Amino acid sequence: MATVSLNGNLLCPKYSSKVSTNGEIPSVGDYMPDFAGLVATDFSEASFDTFRSKKKILNIFTSIDTPICAKSIAEFNEKVAKISDAHTLCISADLPFALSRSCGSYANVTALSSYRNDYPAQIGIKIEDGPLAGLAARALVVLNGNNRVLYSELVPEISQEPDYDAALAVLVDSHVFI
Repeated sequence: MATVSLNGNLLCPKYSSKVSTNGEIPSVGDYMPDFAGLVATDFSEASFDTFRSKKKILNIFTSIDTPICAKSIAEFNEKVAKISDAHTLCISADLPFALSRSCGSYANVTALSSYRNDYPAQIGIKIEDGPLAGLAARALVVLNGNNRVLYSELVPEISQEPDYDAALAVLVDSHVFI
C-alpha cells in the first residue's frame, strides 16, 4: 500500500492529510494489466487492443473537474502530437459526458472512464480513505507497444502536476528497450 498526500488546496480545502492507496503502482519492466471495460466518451468500451502497437501514456487522475487534471490533458495533447507512435489515454472515474466536455477538442488524447470497472484498484492506485476514497490517485504510466511499463509515477501530492518531461523522455529515447 502506498500513501499520497492530500493537502487540500483546490480539491478538498477542509482536509489535509495522507491517504492510502490499495496497493502499489506497476513498476518499470512489469506488464500492465489490460484496462478492458473502460468507457470512451461515446460509451464504447476500450481495451489495449484499441491502441495496439502504440506507445501509451496513461494519464490517470482523480477528476477532470480540477485545474491540475485539466492542465495535464492539455500538456500531453500538445507534447504527444510530436511523437507519431504514441497516444495519451486519460483515465478517471468521471462520467463520459464530463470527459467529453473537457477532452473532446483534443486530437492526441483519448478520455476513458473507469465508472463501470475498478481499473484504479487493479493497478494499485485506488484511494482507500479520506474524502476522495474510491477515486484514483494521480499517476502516470508509460507503456511500450507491448504494454510493458517504461515509466511509472504515483504523484506524491494529489494537487501536484506529474513529471511530464520524465514521462515524455522515455517515449522518445531510442535506448529504452524492455
